Amino acid sequence: MCFFVHDLGSRFFATQDSSPPMAGQIPQRFIDDLLARVDVVEVVGERVALKKSGRNYSGLCPFHQEKTPSFTVSQDKQFYHCFGCGAHGNALRFLMEYDNLRFPEAVEQLASRQGMEVPREGADDPRAQARERKRQEGVNLLELAANFFRERLRMTEAGAARAYLERRGLSAEVQAEFGIGYAPHDWEALKRHLSERGIPEAVQVEYGLLVQREDSGRTYDRFRDRVVFPIRDFKGRTIAFGGRVLGDAKPKYLNSPESPVFHKGRELYGLFEARQANRQLERVLIVEGYMDVVALAQFGIRNAVATLGTATSEEHLSRLFRLVGEVVFCFDGDRAGRQAANRALETVLPLMIDGRQARFLFLPEGEDPDSLVRREGADAFADRITCASPLSEFLFEQASLGRDLARVEDRERFASQVLKALQRLPEGVLKSMLLAELAKRSGVDQARFEALLTLSAAYEVERDGGSSPQAFESREEPSKGHIPGRAAGALGLVGRTLQLLVHEPRLVERLPETLEWCPADEPDGALCVEVIELLRAGGYRSPQVLLAHFHGRVEGQRLVELARRELLIPREARANELDGLVEHFRQQRLRRTPQSEIDSLLARERNGERLTREDRQRLKELLTALSR
Repeated sequence: MCFFVHDLGSRFFATQDSSPPMAGQIPQRFIDDLLARVDVVEVVGERVALKKSGRNYSGLCPFHQEKTPSFTVSQDKQFYHCFGCGAHGNALRFLMEYDNLRFPEAVEQLASRQGMEVPREGADDPRAQARERKRQEGVNLLELAANFFRERLRMTEAGAARAYLERRGLSAEVQAEFGIGYAPHDWEALKRHLSERGIPEAVQVEYGLLVQREDSGRTYDRFRDRVVFPIRDFKGRTIAFGGRVLGDAKPKYLNSPESPVFHKGRELYGLFEARQANRQLERVLIVEGYMDVVALAQFGIRNAVATLGTATSEEHLSRLFRLVGEVVFCFDGDRAGRQAANRALETVLPLMIDGRQARFLFLPEGEDPDSLVRREGADAFADRITCASPLSEFLFEQASLGRDLARVEDRERFASQVLKALQRLPEGVLKSMLLAELAKRSGVDQARFEALLTLSAAYEVERDGGSSPQAFESREEPSKGHIPGRAAGALGLVGRTLQLLVHEPRLVERLPETLEWCPADEPDGALCVEVIELLRAGGYRSPQVLLAHFHGRVEGQRLVELARRELLIPREARANELDGLVEHFRQQRLRRTPQSEIDSLLARERNGERLTREDRQRLKELLTALSR
């Protein structure tokens, strides 16, 4: 049961929606049945122009920019694959990638095409229902607040706000499209408005609309006398707000805090509006603030997005690269801008698989996108974007700053800095070409650099995974890219366990009922626990469905990396290996158990207390572990 606010006059908790609850896991058997009924050619063909090519269909890949078709859809196998960027999957995966849907939403959309209702196991769980109700109520609350801010912008009290927007040259159409509003110069205007509609103050605080003083407990509006910009998710639902002050108050720009529906490290301001303006985006420009996004939109540049008070994260970029083939970073030309660009370079390198592009645009000192587009015009600004420095050019330029490459010592430092960056780059054509360019600029043979990279990778593997017992060391070739901080070669024990479950989800049936054995505090530990709980709850036996659940998350990238690594263990031996891993973890945990637990059990026995069967077994395990 979900709750919705239909208009400003509705009471917040008053109306009910009869749509099925989103709580509960979708059974594997339903997903299998759904995919058996859906034609992937039909689903893809609605979004991509396909031509018959033998037994298959082909077209231009929607996930990267290409001029010659390398995207193939097989009706026999109900599968798509791009030979250019490697994108592949079934109809469900295509909807998630192309329409940027979460796994349950993609299932719902496919099911609706077939007139099928999506069943959910555990949907009657009161806790799951409560979580879903809470999420929906939060979204409704924020939409109600957005309506309030928009209405206030039209009132007499918002004269200064309207004058500010007029000075910035924003048309009424652009203001309406981005949902811009005004927060009154009043400590409790929004609080009164929402409280009159039955919304508790505690809920308003939780979703960042009110601030609560620690000393007195008093609450007041977070946004006051500010132009307000609603922050929307990929579906256009308001999940947070940004406010630009009109007076001299600090800070100049203020964002909502994190809440149950808003995580600033994941969201990008303007992405929803950019996709609405152009469903076939080819390039995205990342700028600093929401006024830059809106000002560029006013001048017809509709592909700009902004981070929300954070540096661009790997999660931000992964999300963008699922939509476009090229990302352009826009920075001020000063020292701070260059430092920010270096951080962006570090973040984007591990994601640069072949077919993707990253560029770096530096603005004249004292300018921002808003001021520059007004001074130069849209065409000149668009030319700047087109001529932005490619990643390769920026990488070599930064490495050579302050160095005289005619000197051997400076060339050594230059080459070392570039090699350090290339260690983070996935294997592929781009990496090979950058190595060739480095060899050309430094005068060192390319093979020598390749050997240095191999030695460096081996050192990282030894440092990160060398403590693992030899019997469980990974024997796979390194994958084509990995999450920063994790070795691309040998796996640790928990990583090995996770890899087995990704390749053979049905092995989850062999695991102990409780998960005390799994070292959740080690790398991959928390993810391993999450995967096990998900496999048990949903009964999933398909690696594709498992990966779909983590789509769009950093953890999902880790699972994809493990899925790409070939398991050289024979299928019949995998169950025994998993059993051995679990037993190793159990014994490891026992060895870490405090002596006090043994003393406590022995003391109870000495005092005449009869130990239970479980107590005696536990004591035996502890003493056995200590004797090893």
